[in-house]
Amino acid sequence: MTPSRLDAYEAAARVRPWLALTGPRPPVSAQDRSTALELFASARPEALAITYFDQRLDYAQLDSLSTRLAIWWQARGLRRGDRVAIILQNTPAFLIATLAAWKLAAIAVPLNPMYQAPELARLFDDFEPAAVVCHDAQWASVAEVAANRVDSECLLWTSPHEMQTRSDARVLPAAPASPAPAARSLAAVLAQSPSASSVLDPGSRPAPSDTAVLLYTSGTTGVPKGAMLTHHNLVVNARLGVHHFKLSEASRIFGIAPLFHVTGLELQMVGAFAASASVVLSYRFQPAVVLEAFLEHRPSFMVGAITVFIALMNLPAVSRAHFDSFHALYSGGAPIAPTVVAAFEQRFGHSIRTSYGMTELCAPSHLAPAEGLIPVDPASGALSIGLPTALVDVIVIDDEGGPVGPQVHGELVIRGPNVMAGYWRKPGETADAMANGWMHTGDVGFFDAQGWFYLVDRKKDMICASGFKVWPREVEDVLYAFAGVREAAVVGAPDDYRGETVVAFVSAAAGASLDPAALQQHCRTRLAAYKCPVAVHVLGDLPKTESGKITRAVLARSLRVSADPQPAASGEST
Repeated sequence: MTPSRLDAYEAAARVRPWLALTGPRPPVSAQDRSTALELFASARPEALAITYFDQRLDYAQLDSLSTRLAIWWQARGLRRGDRVAIILQNTPAFLIATLAAWKLAAIAVPLNPMYQAPELARLFDDFEPAAVVCHDAQWASVAEVAANRVDSECLLWTSPHEMQTRSDARVLPAAPASPAPAARSLAAVLAQSPSASSVLDPGSRPAPSDTAVLLYTSGTTGVPKGAMLTHHNLVVNARLGVHHFKLSEASRIFGIAPLFHVTGLELQMVGAFAASASVVLSYRFQPAVVLEAFLEHRPSFMVGAITVFIALMNLPAVSRAHFDSFHALYSGGAPIAPTVVAAFEQRFGHSIRTSYGMTELCAPSHLAPAEGLIPVDPASGALSIGLPTALVDVIVIDDEGGPVGPQVHGELVIRGPNVMAGYWRKPGETADAMANGWMHTGDVGFFDAQGWFYLVDRKKDMICASGFKVWPREVEDVLYAFAGVREAAVVGAPDDYRGETVVAFVSAAAGASLDPAALQQHCRTRLAAYKCPVAVHVLGDLPKTESGKITRAVLARSLRVSADPQPAASGEST
């Protein structure tokens, strides 16, 4: 980047119209030298840390259990910088394993428990784990991949039925047959390992600049890349979250996002540590179980994908009482249709507040204020993703890389203490994504004169129909405004004449029936002709990631296989 371009970036970064809306600067410093482990250690020992069905752990118990595991691993050679694969759902074992890794200055590597053996093998070859913790149901495939890669004594299994006595078959899998006799359980290790922290090497404490976690993301290329988030990244964003969400020791954070996802790890787990708060875990998201947990545990804060809120809204038993205990509800990870937010607030008396972030940004870089109207852009109909958080610089650049002003579409680039250290063992990809310290998000958006930001879509998801740009989010927002639509996703399908054409996938709300022709007509009265879907597929459910984000790529692949988007326009499902 030329010196003149750098100067242009610096000049653009100094233009911060949103400061008039964000209020007093939070008491958080970009120079904070704490670690995530120190956040955890600062909590009162007797304060509640975890609720998991009918089991409760306070911070002292969590400290003792994680120390026992750290001592076990230390005795078997784990050292600073080693990687620990944590392949778990939202259970206490996830927190125990993560803290144990940090007590050795090791790096936690959370992985999706849905990964199959070939996916795990590819990732294991990349980050080379020195220890692994997985669920009992995964033991066979994990052990197969770990053979000749991980010391067998550092390969542990745990059951999601441990640490609670009230089983719920709706969310917890049936207990499988015990793994092979040679397999070692986490419970056995915790029972036999000492808990005296003095046994740990005093030189094994992490430094703020040390990598705390590797979180794998496919990014725009589809090739998994491990985002290196440092303790400093985690601490600064967690402290900002505590201030913004008004969290305290009395807060009960509902862990609805997977802990192996950046939102769950940072805003639920590390956020709880930073506030000395507790987190409510329920293994994985199951709407009916979650509603019951709301009434039982009375959580006060939650952040989840918009599809989570949609799923809860569509349960027949849901009522205002289920949300009475919350003081803040946030959503991020994907653009949110204004009609969904309005319908939720009308029914339950709570506003879903918006946010924006990504793995490489350690979760949020933008948050809507806790109260007040979130604006909708009159031209595009997009709901604002919020205002930049303190300590970050955000600018928008055009296709040539030059900064642009209000209302001009371009790529969001971000700089601040929340930005990752880089991609694990990928210097080329790191240099491309973080040119001169600015994280290039790959997301297209804009800001208005007041400093509110709006997300248009991912650059890679743009559809080019007959030379015209179509952003799927705009079409999806129109589909969400049609009565009976529960979820919507829009993708581009190959077209010999137009290059690409617009195809929509929708699912129906409970009790609703959707007519594809009526949906198409609804779009024609609200969108330019080239933006209107040539086909509407009605599905029972749309494919999603474990964090609840709809996966357009899966839908797009299904069209490339069939190479014919037309049949579902008559109402057929795919």
